[in-house]
Amino acid sequence: MTGEERTPAAHPIADFTYTDFTALLRRAVRITVGAGVAVSLALWVWQGWRTAALFAVGAALSVASIYEWGRLFRFVNARMDGARSSGLGTGLVVALFLLRLTVFAVVIYGSLKCFHTADSGSPIALLCGLGLALAGLVWEAMRVLRG
Repeated sequence: MTGEERTPAAHPIADFTYTDFTALLRRAVRITVGAGVAVSLALWVWQGWRTAALFAVGAALSVASIYEWGRLFRFVNARMDGARSSGLGTGLVVALFLLRLTVFAVVIYGSLKCFHTADSGSPIALLCGLGLALAGLVWEAMRVLRG
């Protein structure tokens, strides 16, 4: 070397803090809400209100999922740090998580019963809406990894 030593660049995940994580979740929620509204409006025009409603239900569940996963992460993180700031026991947190999944299943079933008919209301739109959370989180993760 010529006197200058090259240090390897730090990976973006190496300095990832809890504040960065909460900011990532907020941005993912904004992306999910924005995409959900835009696609729902487009589907309303092109496919009818039933398909748009199914997509909107999926998008709403996606947003709620991001919040729930964030809450679960905060609980696990607090437990790993040895803090008991949440005041909830592990069993209660797991029970609430399973309750949320049950409520989501009931909402999905109800929306399919209400909005899906033989001639309109595509269940594929519901699945795409449910996938919005994943798309938003992957988008934000890629943004973080690029620096």
